[in-house]
Amino acid sequence: MNTSSLKNLLNEHGKSASSARQRWRLPALAALALIIAALCFFFFTSSAPKLRYATEKVSEGPLVVSVSASGALQPTRSVHVGSELSGTLESVLVRENDRVVKGQLLAQMDTSKLKDAVARSQAAVTAAEANVAQAEATLAENNASLSRMRKMAELSGGKAPALQELESADAAVKRASANLASARAEVSQARAALMTEQTNVHKATIRSPTDGVVLAREVEPGQTVAAAMTTPVLFVIAEDLTQMELHVNVDEADVSQVREGMSADFTVAAWGNRKFPATVERVDLGATTTDNVVTYTTVLKVANDDLALRPGMTASVEIITTRREKALLIPNAALRFTPPAEGAANTRSFIDRLMPAPPRRSRNNGGANQQRGAAPTAWILHDGLPQPVTLKVGISNGAYTEVLGGELSAGAEVITEYQEVKK
Repeated sequence: MNTSSLKNLLNEHGKSASSARQRWRLPALAALALIIAALCFFFFTSSAPKLRYATEKVSEGPLVVSVSASGALQPTRSVHVGSELSGTLESVLVRENDRVVKGQLLAQMDTSKLKDAVARSQAAVTAAEANVAQAEATLAENNASLSRMRKMAELSGGKAPALQELESADAAVKRASANLASARAEVSQARAALMTEQTNVHKATIRSPTDGVVLAREVEPGQTVAAAMTTPVLFVIAEDLTQMELHVNVDEADVSQVREGMSADFTVAAWGNRKFPATVERVDLGATTTDNVVTYTTVLKVANDDLALRPGMTASVEIITTRREKALLIPNAALRFTPPAEGAANTRSFIDRLMPAPPRRSRNNGGANQQRGAAPTAWILHDGLPQPVTLKVGISNGAYTEVLGGELSAGAEVITEYQEVKK
């Protein structure tokens, strides 16, 4: 086969392949165009999606409004027993949880040095009393000498003794009298020092200042106690654990609602879901600021007859500020609901139509009908369409609100949200 024949064969083969590709391409393009046209017809000519409304019934029941806070349990009165003296503890006679009575011996310190100090003070008192006796004798001697000189001067008509001698004798009497007063003051000082040393011996015996229970024991026998700038704490004694206090921190936004005498319930981790009653006893005026959060300490009185509660337990408290035993209740979601504007469903984009629509409530907190100054409004279904109902509302606990007036009764269904569904 020559070169010319080979070229003719190749040209004929290329023409046949191109013709085959053109025959397959045209039907594929036509099918794709039909699919796109069908999709466009479906999404752009179909009717607007239907709105499905979720409703909830208005009910009657109790409504409780409370303030939440947390804190810790403490004894009504606890005493920190310490030592004013430095020394070594010879014995410690009580442990934690021991019940003690007022005056009971708790610990004993070594008193050997203290007793030595008492002996020195007693000796100082004896020496001071001897100085008083000596001063009294000197004064008596000087008084007798002065008396003799005066009698002599009287008998001699003032010729003897000399005036200077009389003046010297009189001055000697005065000095002796002053020395006696000083000696007596030294006796008082020595006796006061003796009483101090005897008191220190008494303080070396640590006794309970009250009836109660030992909550903490901070020392052991043989331990050295150093009482320098502060008094070391040896024991912590709680008077009566059947009555306790709960100290909680109330947020500044809620403190205006809390008043003395309000009831409360609280729970502790140790007792699961058991609720303990309490009563607000005091709301402190002074604020506490922690990490820029302002709180006010509130003290609640707690009865602990079965001793189930212990000091230091962390409690979660609900202080009941308002209670309604029977109220007409509407869910807060219904007060926040706002129906969509007419035609809003047709404004969805092509991509939005491909995605399922989630349930919707309101575009803002309270909706357009719940703006400041506007009357609260709920929406009910009438012939399948939402109709507004103006209400007068009262207190709310965050989930439900009390209805005081309006065209709603128990059992009425109010709209809480809506969802777009295809027809």
